[in-house]
Amino acid sequence: MSTSPVTLMVARRVADGRYQDLMVWLREGEQLATDFPGYLGSGVLAPPPDDNEFQIIFRFANEHTLHAWEHSASRTAWLARGSDLFAHPKEHRVSGIEGWFGAVGQRPPRWKQAVAIWLAFFPVSLLFNFVLGPLLGELSLLPRVLISTMCLTPLMVYFFIPLSTRLLANWLNSTPARPLPAKLPATQNP
Repeated sequence: MSTSPVTLMVARRVADGRYQDLMVWLREGEQLATDFPGYLGSGVLAPPPDDNEFQIIFRFANEHTLHAWEHSASRTAWLARGSDLFAHPKEHRVSGIEGWFGAVGQRPPRWKQAVAIWLAFFPVSLLFNFVLGPLLGELSLLPRVLISTMCLTPLMVYFFIPLSTRLLANWLNSTPARPLPAKLPATQNP
């Protein structure tokens, strides 16, 4: 089994007229997961305006802790309580940061992922260094980097990268327009 963090992504389509009930059910599931060892975080990515499929993300320390949560009686009961709130559920596991960008085949190009991550990291790193830079400035390089990465990594993984991907969802999932042909064919007069 994997010893690196594992992300479970679950897609749920809202049943007609059940949006509020689904939101309550999703919050209940996130709360339930916090009680399990190895839980690292979770989130809900709202669908684009023209869709009703939510992406629910649960992140655990490794395959073993995810497996324990997945096969728990409390999760089974939670899933049963929500069975009439959605249609056609899909689940898949991903490892690493790509988990925040959707399923394989639906992920944006890597350069867009990099831009989304950079847009999260840059302002937070700048603010961190502006506020805490004077306090950390007396430390040598290794402890300064250690402290900053220990503070910033959880903020990025649990809050700012999901926020960035949510705010940029339309751009991340857009397809480029096809270029016009270099030369239009000549028209012939009859």
